[in-house]
Amino acid sequence: MRAKVWAALLAVYLVWGSTYLMIRFVVETLPPFLSAGLRFLVSGVILLGWRCLAGDAVPTLRQWRSAAIVGALLLLGGNGLVCWAEQTVPSGVAALIIGTVPLFLVIADALRPNGTRPSLRVLAGLVIGFLGIYLLVGPSAISDGMPLNGPGVAALLLASLLWATGSIYSKNADLPKTALMTTGAEMLCGGFALMIVSALSEEWGAFSFAQVSAGSWLALAYLIVFGSMIGFASYAWLLQNASIPLVATYAYVNPLVAVFLGNWFAQEPLTPRILSASAIIIGSVIFNS
Repeated sequence: MRAKVWAALLAVYLVWGSTYLMIRFVVETLPPFLSAGLRFLVSGVILLGWRCLAGDAVPTLRQWRSAAIVGALLLLGGNGLVCWAEQTVPSGVAALIIGTVPLFLVIADALRPNGTRPSLRVLAGLVIGFLGIYLLVGPSAISDGMPLNGPGVAALLLASLLWATGSIYSKNADLPKTALMTTGAEMLCGGFALMIVSALSEEWGAFSFAQVSAGSWLALAYLIVFGSMIGFASYAWLLQNASIPLVATYAYVNPLVAVFLGNWFAQEPLTPRILSASAIIIGSVIFNS
C-alpha cells in the first residue's frame, strides 16, 4: 500500500505539474477556451461512460445542478482563465500564482456563512504568501527585464479565487457518491460552459483547424489522457487511501515542477527573483498546512 500511495503521489506531482507547460503548447495554435472545452468534454464523456458501465448511479437533477456550479467555478473559472492567461504569462509563473490556491481557500472559507475565521498563524502565512506574489509580479519584474502581462496576472489571481470558491462550495454540495462519477459530471458541465464562453468570445470566427500545429494536438491529447484521466484518477484514489496532509503536498510540489519544466523545455526565464518568490510562496503554503 505504501508503494501504491507514493506511485499515485508521483503521478500527481509530475502529471499535474507538467500540465502548465502542456497548456502553453496548446494555446500556441488553439484558442484557450475552445481547447479547454474540448479537453473536459472528452474527459467527462469517458469518465461518465466508464463509471456508468461500472454500475455507479446516474446523477440526479439536483446533483447535475451542483456539478454544473462546481464545474463552472473550477474548470471555466479556474482552468479556463489559466489557459487564457498562458497566452501571455510564462507557464512556470502561472503555476506559482495558482500555487496560492490554499491561501485563497482560507479566504473563501472565512467569507462563507458560518465559515472558519483564520488564526494569527494562518493570517501570517497569508501575508507571507501575498508578499511572494508581489515579489513575483510587482515592480521588481521590470528590473529583471521581464515585466508580466497585467491582465494575465489578474486572470490567474481570479482563477485561484474561483477554484477556491468552487472547492469550498463542493464540500457541502449534493454530488454523486463516487469521486470519479462526480469528477466526470463536473468535467462534462465545465466543458459545456467553456464551449459556450468560446462561442460568445468569437474564438471560432478567427480560427481554423488547419492552423493547429501537431505539437498543440499532442499537448491536448496529453492533457486529456494524463492531466484529466490519470491525474484526477490518482488524486481521487489518494483521497480515499492516504492522509489529507500528504495528499495536499501536491499544492507546493506542482509549481516547482512547472517552473523547471518551463525552463528546460520552453526556455522560460528562471531568474533569482522567480526563485526567491517561489521559495516565499511555497513556504507560506507549507506554513499554513
